[in-house]
Amino acid sequence: MRKKSWIFFILTGFAVFMASCSMDNVKQDNSLKKYFDENGVEGSFALFDNGRGEFVIYNLKRDTTRVLPASTFDILHAMIALQTGAVTTDSTILKWDGVERPVREWNKDLTLSEAFRYSAVPHFQELAKTIGRDTMQKWVDSVRYGNAKIGPAIDSFWLDNSLLISPDEELGLIKKLYFNQLPFRKGVQQLVRGMLLQKENSNYSLSYKTGVGSNAEGRVIAWLVGWIEENNHPYFFSLNIESAGDKENILQAGRQILNDILKQEGFFEGKM
Repeated sequence: MRKKSWIFFILTGFAVFMASCSMDNVKQDNSLKKYFDENGVEGSFALFDNGRGEFVIYNLKRDTTRVLPASTFDILHAMIALQTGAVTTDSTILKWDGVERPVREWNKDLTLSEAFRYSAVPHFQELAKTIGRDTMQKWVDSVRYGNAKIGPAIDSFWLDNSLLISPDEELGLIKKLYFNQLPFRKGVQQLVRGMLLQKENSNYSLSYKTGVGSNAEGRVIAWLVGWIEENNHPYFFSLNIESAGDKENILQAGRQILNDILKQEGFFEGKM
């Protein structure tokens, strides 16, 4: 019994030691809370400096909590479609089903790139049906995407809280995409990276994907995941916010929070 207790003590001490070491590269910055408060939302933010291997994180607990990906799943969805031949290029036309919806941009045929930019849910729903359940599950499993659970509906599992992923896992996926480290052809990853680009000038380039949905409690969830690059140096980020408000305003709040945080961290001047 004494020997077993000693072994347990050693293993427990080693686990604690490893946990403490793993936090050496993490700075938890509660000063970022003010940006969430100003916009009336809860949330988390993580920024990874790839060159130094260092994280800045606000709300570590939420950063490792899984929620629905909403249209950030379009990142993986588009790669699966391109890899399997469901579409051939980012200019492949996805047909509109003729149903009028409140989002004006969705009410027409769209290229894959356009559907990606507008987070066109109905177009990606039809694409999911074309890909098929077995193929979709295979690729979700291959990248270990969150809980990897595709629910009963092939055309809504990323929206109905079947598939869940944490902000930390989203950041890991986007980092692998940037470096061509996902199990897709290099050309596929390059096309999807190009679709993520939002803004580019002489000081920086900013790439991200948005997503908006509702969690199981009916609260609105919004995402912005991507990277900012200055002087050929990428910094990866994952922003997740939650509110009891409406879906129309939460994404605007997310963009404001992202802009304010990146500005506080010293970005947009080409000096990072």
